[in-house]
Amino acid sequence: LPLGPPTDAPARLDTAPQPAPPAELVLRVTLGPREDWFTPQALRDLTSRTYRVSPAGNRIGLRTEGPTLERARSGELASEAMVLGAIQVPPDGLPLIFLADHPTTGGYPVPAVVHPADLPGAAQARPGTPLRFVLVRR
Repeated sequence: LPLGPPTDAPARLDTAPQPAPPAELVLRVTLGPREDWFTPQALRDLTSRTYRVSPAGNRIGLRTEGPTLERARSGELASEAMVLGAIQVPPDGLPLIFLADHPTTGGYPVPAVVHPADLPGAAQARPGTPLRFVLVRR
């Protein structure tokens, strides 16, 4: 490395530009395998109301703050396979989006699944970022 005062412009770094975390997160979703576990109003709330990214999230999942989703069915669900982007709803009623280090199985109902192309933005979202789920048809 050269020592002393700089004589030329700084060397260019060989890196690709990185996008900033999103100011608002809009995630496309398709209804999931357990939409029937939720009331019609809960599904409308999921796809029409605004949530916020919770500071409690990590690489396993993005936790949300906002309207709770009311179940139409009570009881427990047997553990079943989970996919990247699954929106699981634990007993507190707040949606949780599974990210890169998600478990392979889960025991809470999944009303919807996030489109894979939208997950990088979800993984980079800062706590407090407004979040909306937009329903798309398969």
